Amino acid sequence: MNNTGRIALVTGANKGIGYEIARQLAQAGVSVLLGARDAERGQSAAEELASQGLDVSFIRIDVCDTGSIAAAAAEIDAGYGRLDILINNAGISEYTDGAPGKTSLEAVRRELETNFIGALAVTQAMLPLLRRAGAGRIVNMTSSLGSLTLNGDPSWPFYGVRLIGYNASKAALNMLTIQLNAELSDTGITAVSVCPGLVATDLSGHRGDRLPSEAAVFPVRMALLRGHDAKGVCLSEQGAIPW
Repeated sequence: MNNTGRIALVTGANKGIGYEIARQLAQAGVSVLLGARDAERGQSAAEELASQGLDVSFIRIDVCDTGSIAAAAAEIDAGYGRLDILINNAGISEYTDGAPGKTSLEAVRRELETNFIGALAVTQAMLPLLRRAGAGRIVNMTSSLGSLTLNGDPSWPFYGVRLIGYNASKAALNMLTIQLNAELSDTGITAVSVCPGLVATDLSGHRGDRLPSEAAVFPVRMALLRGHDAKGVCLSEQGAIPW
């Protein structure tokens, strides 16, 4: 599939799985805007990929700062006039999160603000640009921990992982995927929730059994789909994940 000319924004892409998604999209021929809130780290990451002959540029975007998001949208508008792919990858997990009875409320607020409200704010700002692409694609990076069905199943291997803030933020992100597809059903824009699995990154405390380079393959494949394929669902490499 020829992806030359397609423009993608990946949030939280200066390290981990976001960095690998940016790299693999660029390897597929996409022009990638590597989004990060830390300008020094983001610029360094983009330059590293560009030195490999990849079409990657840094764009500063802090998903918790509406001014930063608006500035990024204006920059993309001025430089490209549209956006073909949006990957809402930026996310956090707080060490003080936990079961409902003992979690830190501040941790829950930060997780919801970044993982859900941040993704919503970025999506709202980028929708006008995605509309101009004709067949825009939104990939929301989620987790099986956001599945209400699995969280209620005592036989699920991760049933005991009670991180009310993180899990709720990913459940809310999944709701965003569902409602975006309903709202945009008469357009060429589609959204999908993608679960990369337990990945060895800073977010997981490097406890994952997969490398970021391995985990990025499936989200990239989903991002490159065109038209109305795989929309309004939550997917992993093993198949559909129940809401």
